Amino acid sequence: MRLPAISCVYYQPITDAKHDAVIGYEALMRWHHPQNGLIMPIDFIPIAEETGLIHSLGSFALHEACREATTWAGNQTVAVNLSPIQFKNSGLVSVVESALASSGLAPERLEVEITESVLLDNTLGNVGTLRKLKALGVRIALDDFGTGYSSLSYLRSFPFDKIKIDRSFINDMQDSPEALAIIRAITGMSRSLAIQTTAEGVETDEQFRRLKEEGCSLFQGYFFGRPQPSESRLLGFAPV
Repeated sequence: MRLPAISCVYYQPITDAKHDAVIGYEALMRWHHPQNGLIMPIDFIPIAEETGLIHSLGSFALHEACREATTWAGNQTVAVNLSPIQFKNSGLVSVVESALASSGLAPERLEVEITESVLLDNTLGNVGTLRKLKALGVRIALDDFGTGYSSLSYLRSFPFDKIKIDRSFINDMQDSPEALAIIRAITGMSRSLAIQTTAEGVETDEQFRRLKEEGCSLFQGYFFGRPQPSESRLLGFAPV
């Protein structure tokens, strides 16, 4: 399960409306390039997807995140992103099972995040894979909702545990009535379906307070903490 030491996992804290504790972390891949320094996922994940390396990289992220989460106090969750390309691997469910079994992490503490493109490509097959993951006890989150090919039919085809509101709406909500209306629509719909909502990219106290008023369940962003390597992740959160 080892990849070169240049690959590592950072963790960004997630909190709730009380903002008095970390309830979980999102695991985020980083690549330490020997010449160019820290490379962000937006720059290397597309290459990994094109070359097929995403399967071993994704497996590494799952195993490392689950292993790390077992060292955390309490029942903090860990969220791991799954690429649409990983769903082309018939062994994806087995990889998740292996990560849970080898780490001993309780399945309900693992959350996998997918984008809408997973449901556009081979819909029946991918929904079947999601159902198998759900049967393991793993939580499923729909990431970047509203930015691509959003369809309410997705929410009928699969019982998601969480919807993540894209940071672009958070950034624009003060100046764009349309962005705020979309946030309200997502939170209102989520409440009626008993689905949690996570606001991504929260950077200010004003955004945090407004999003609480709009009914968001969970919050993530630089206001609460930047992604940190495992040895310093606790430095990234300071209750207010």
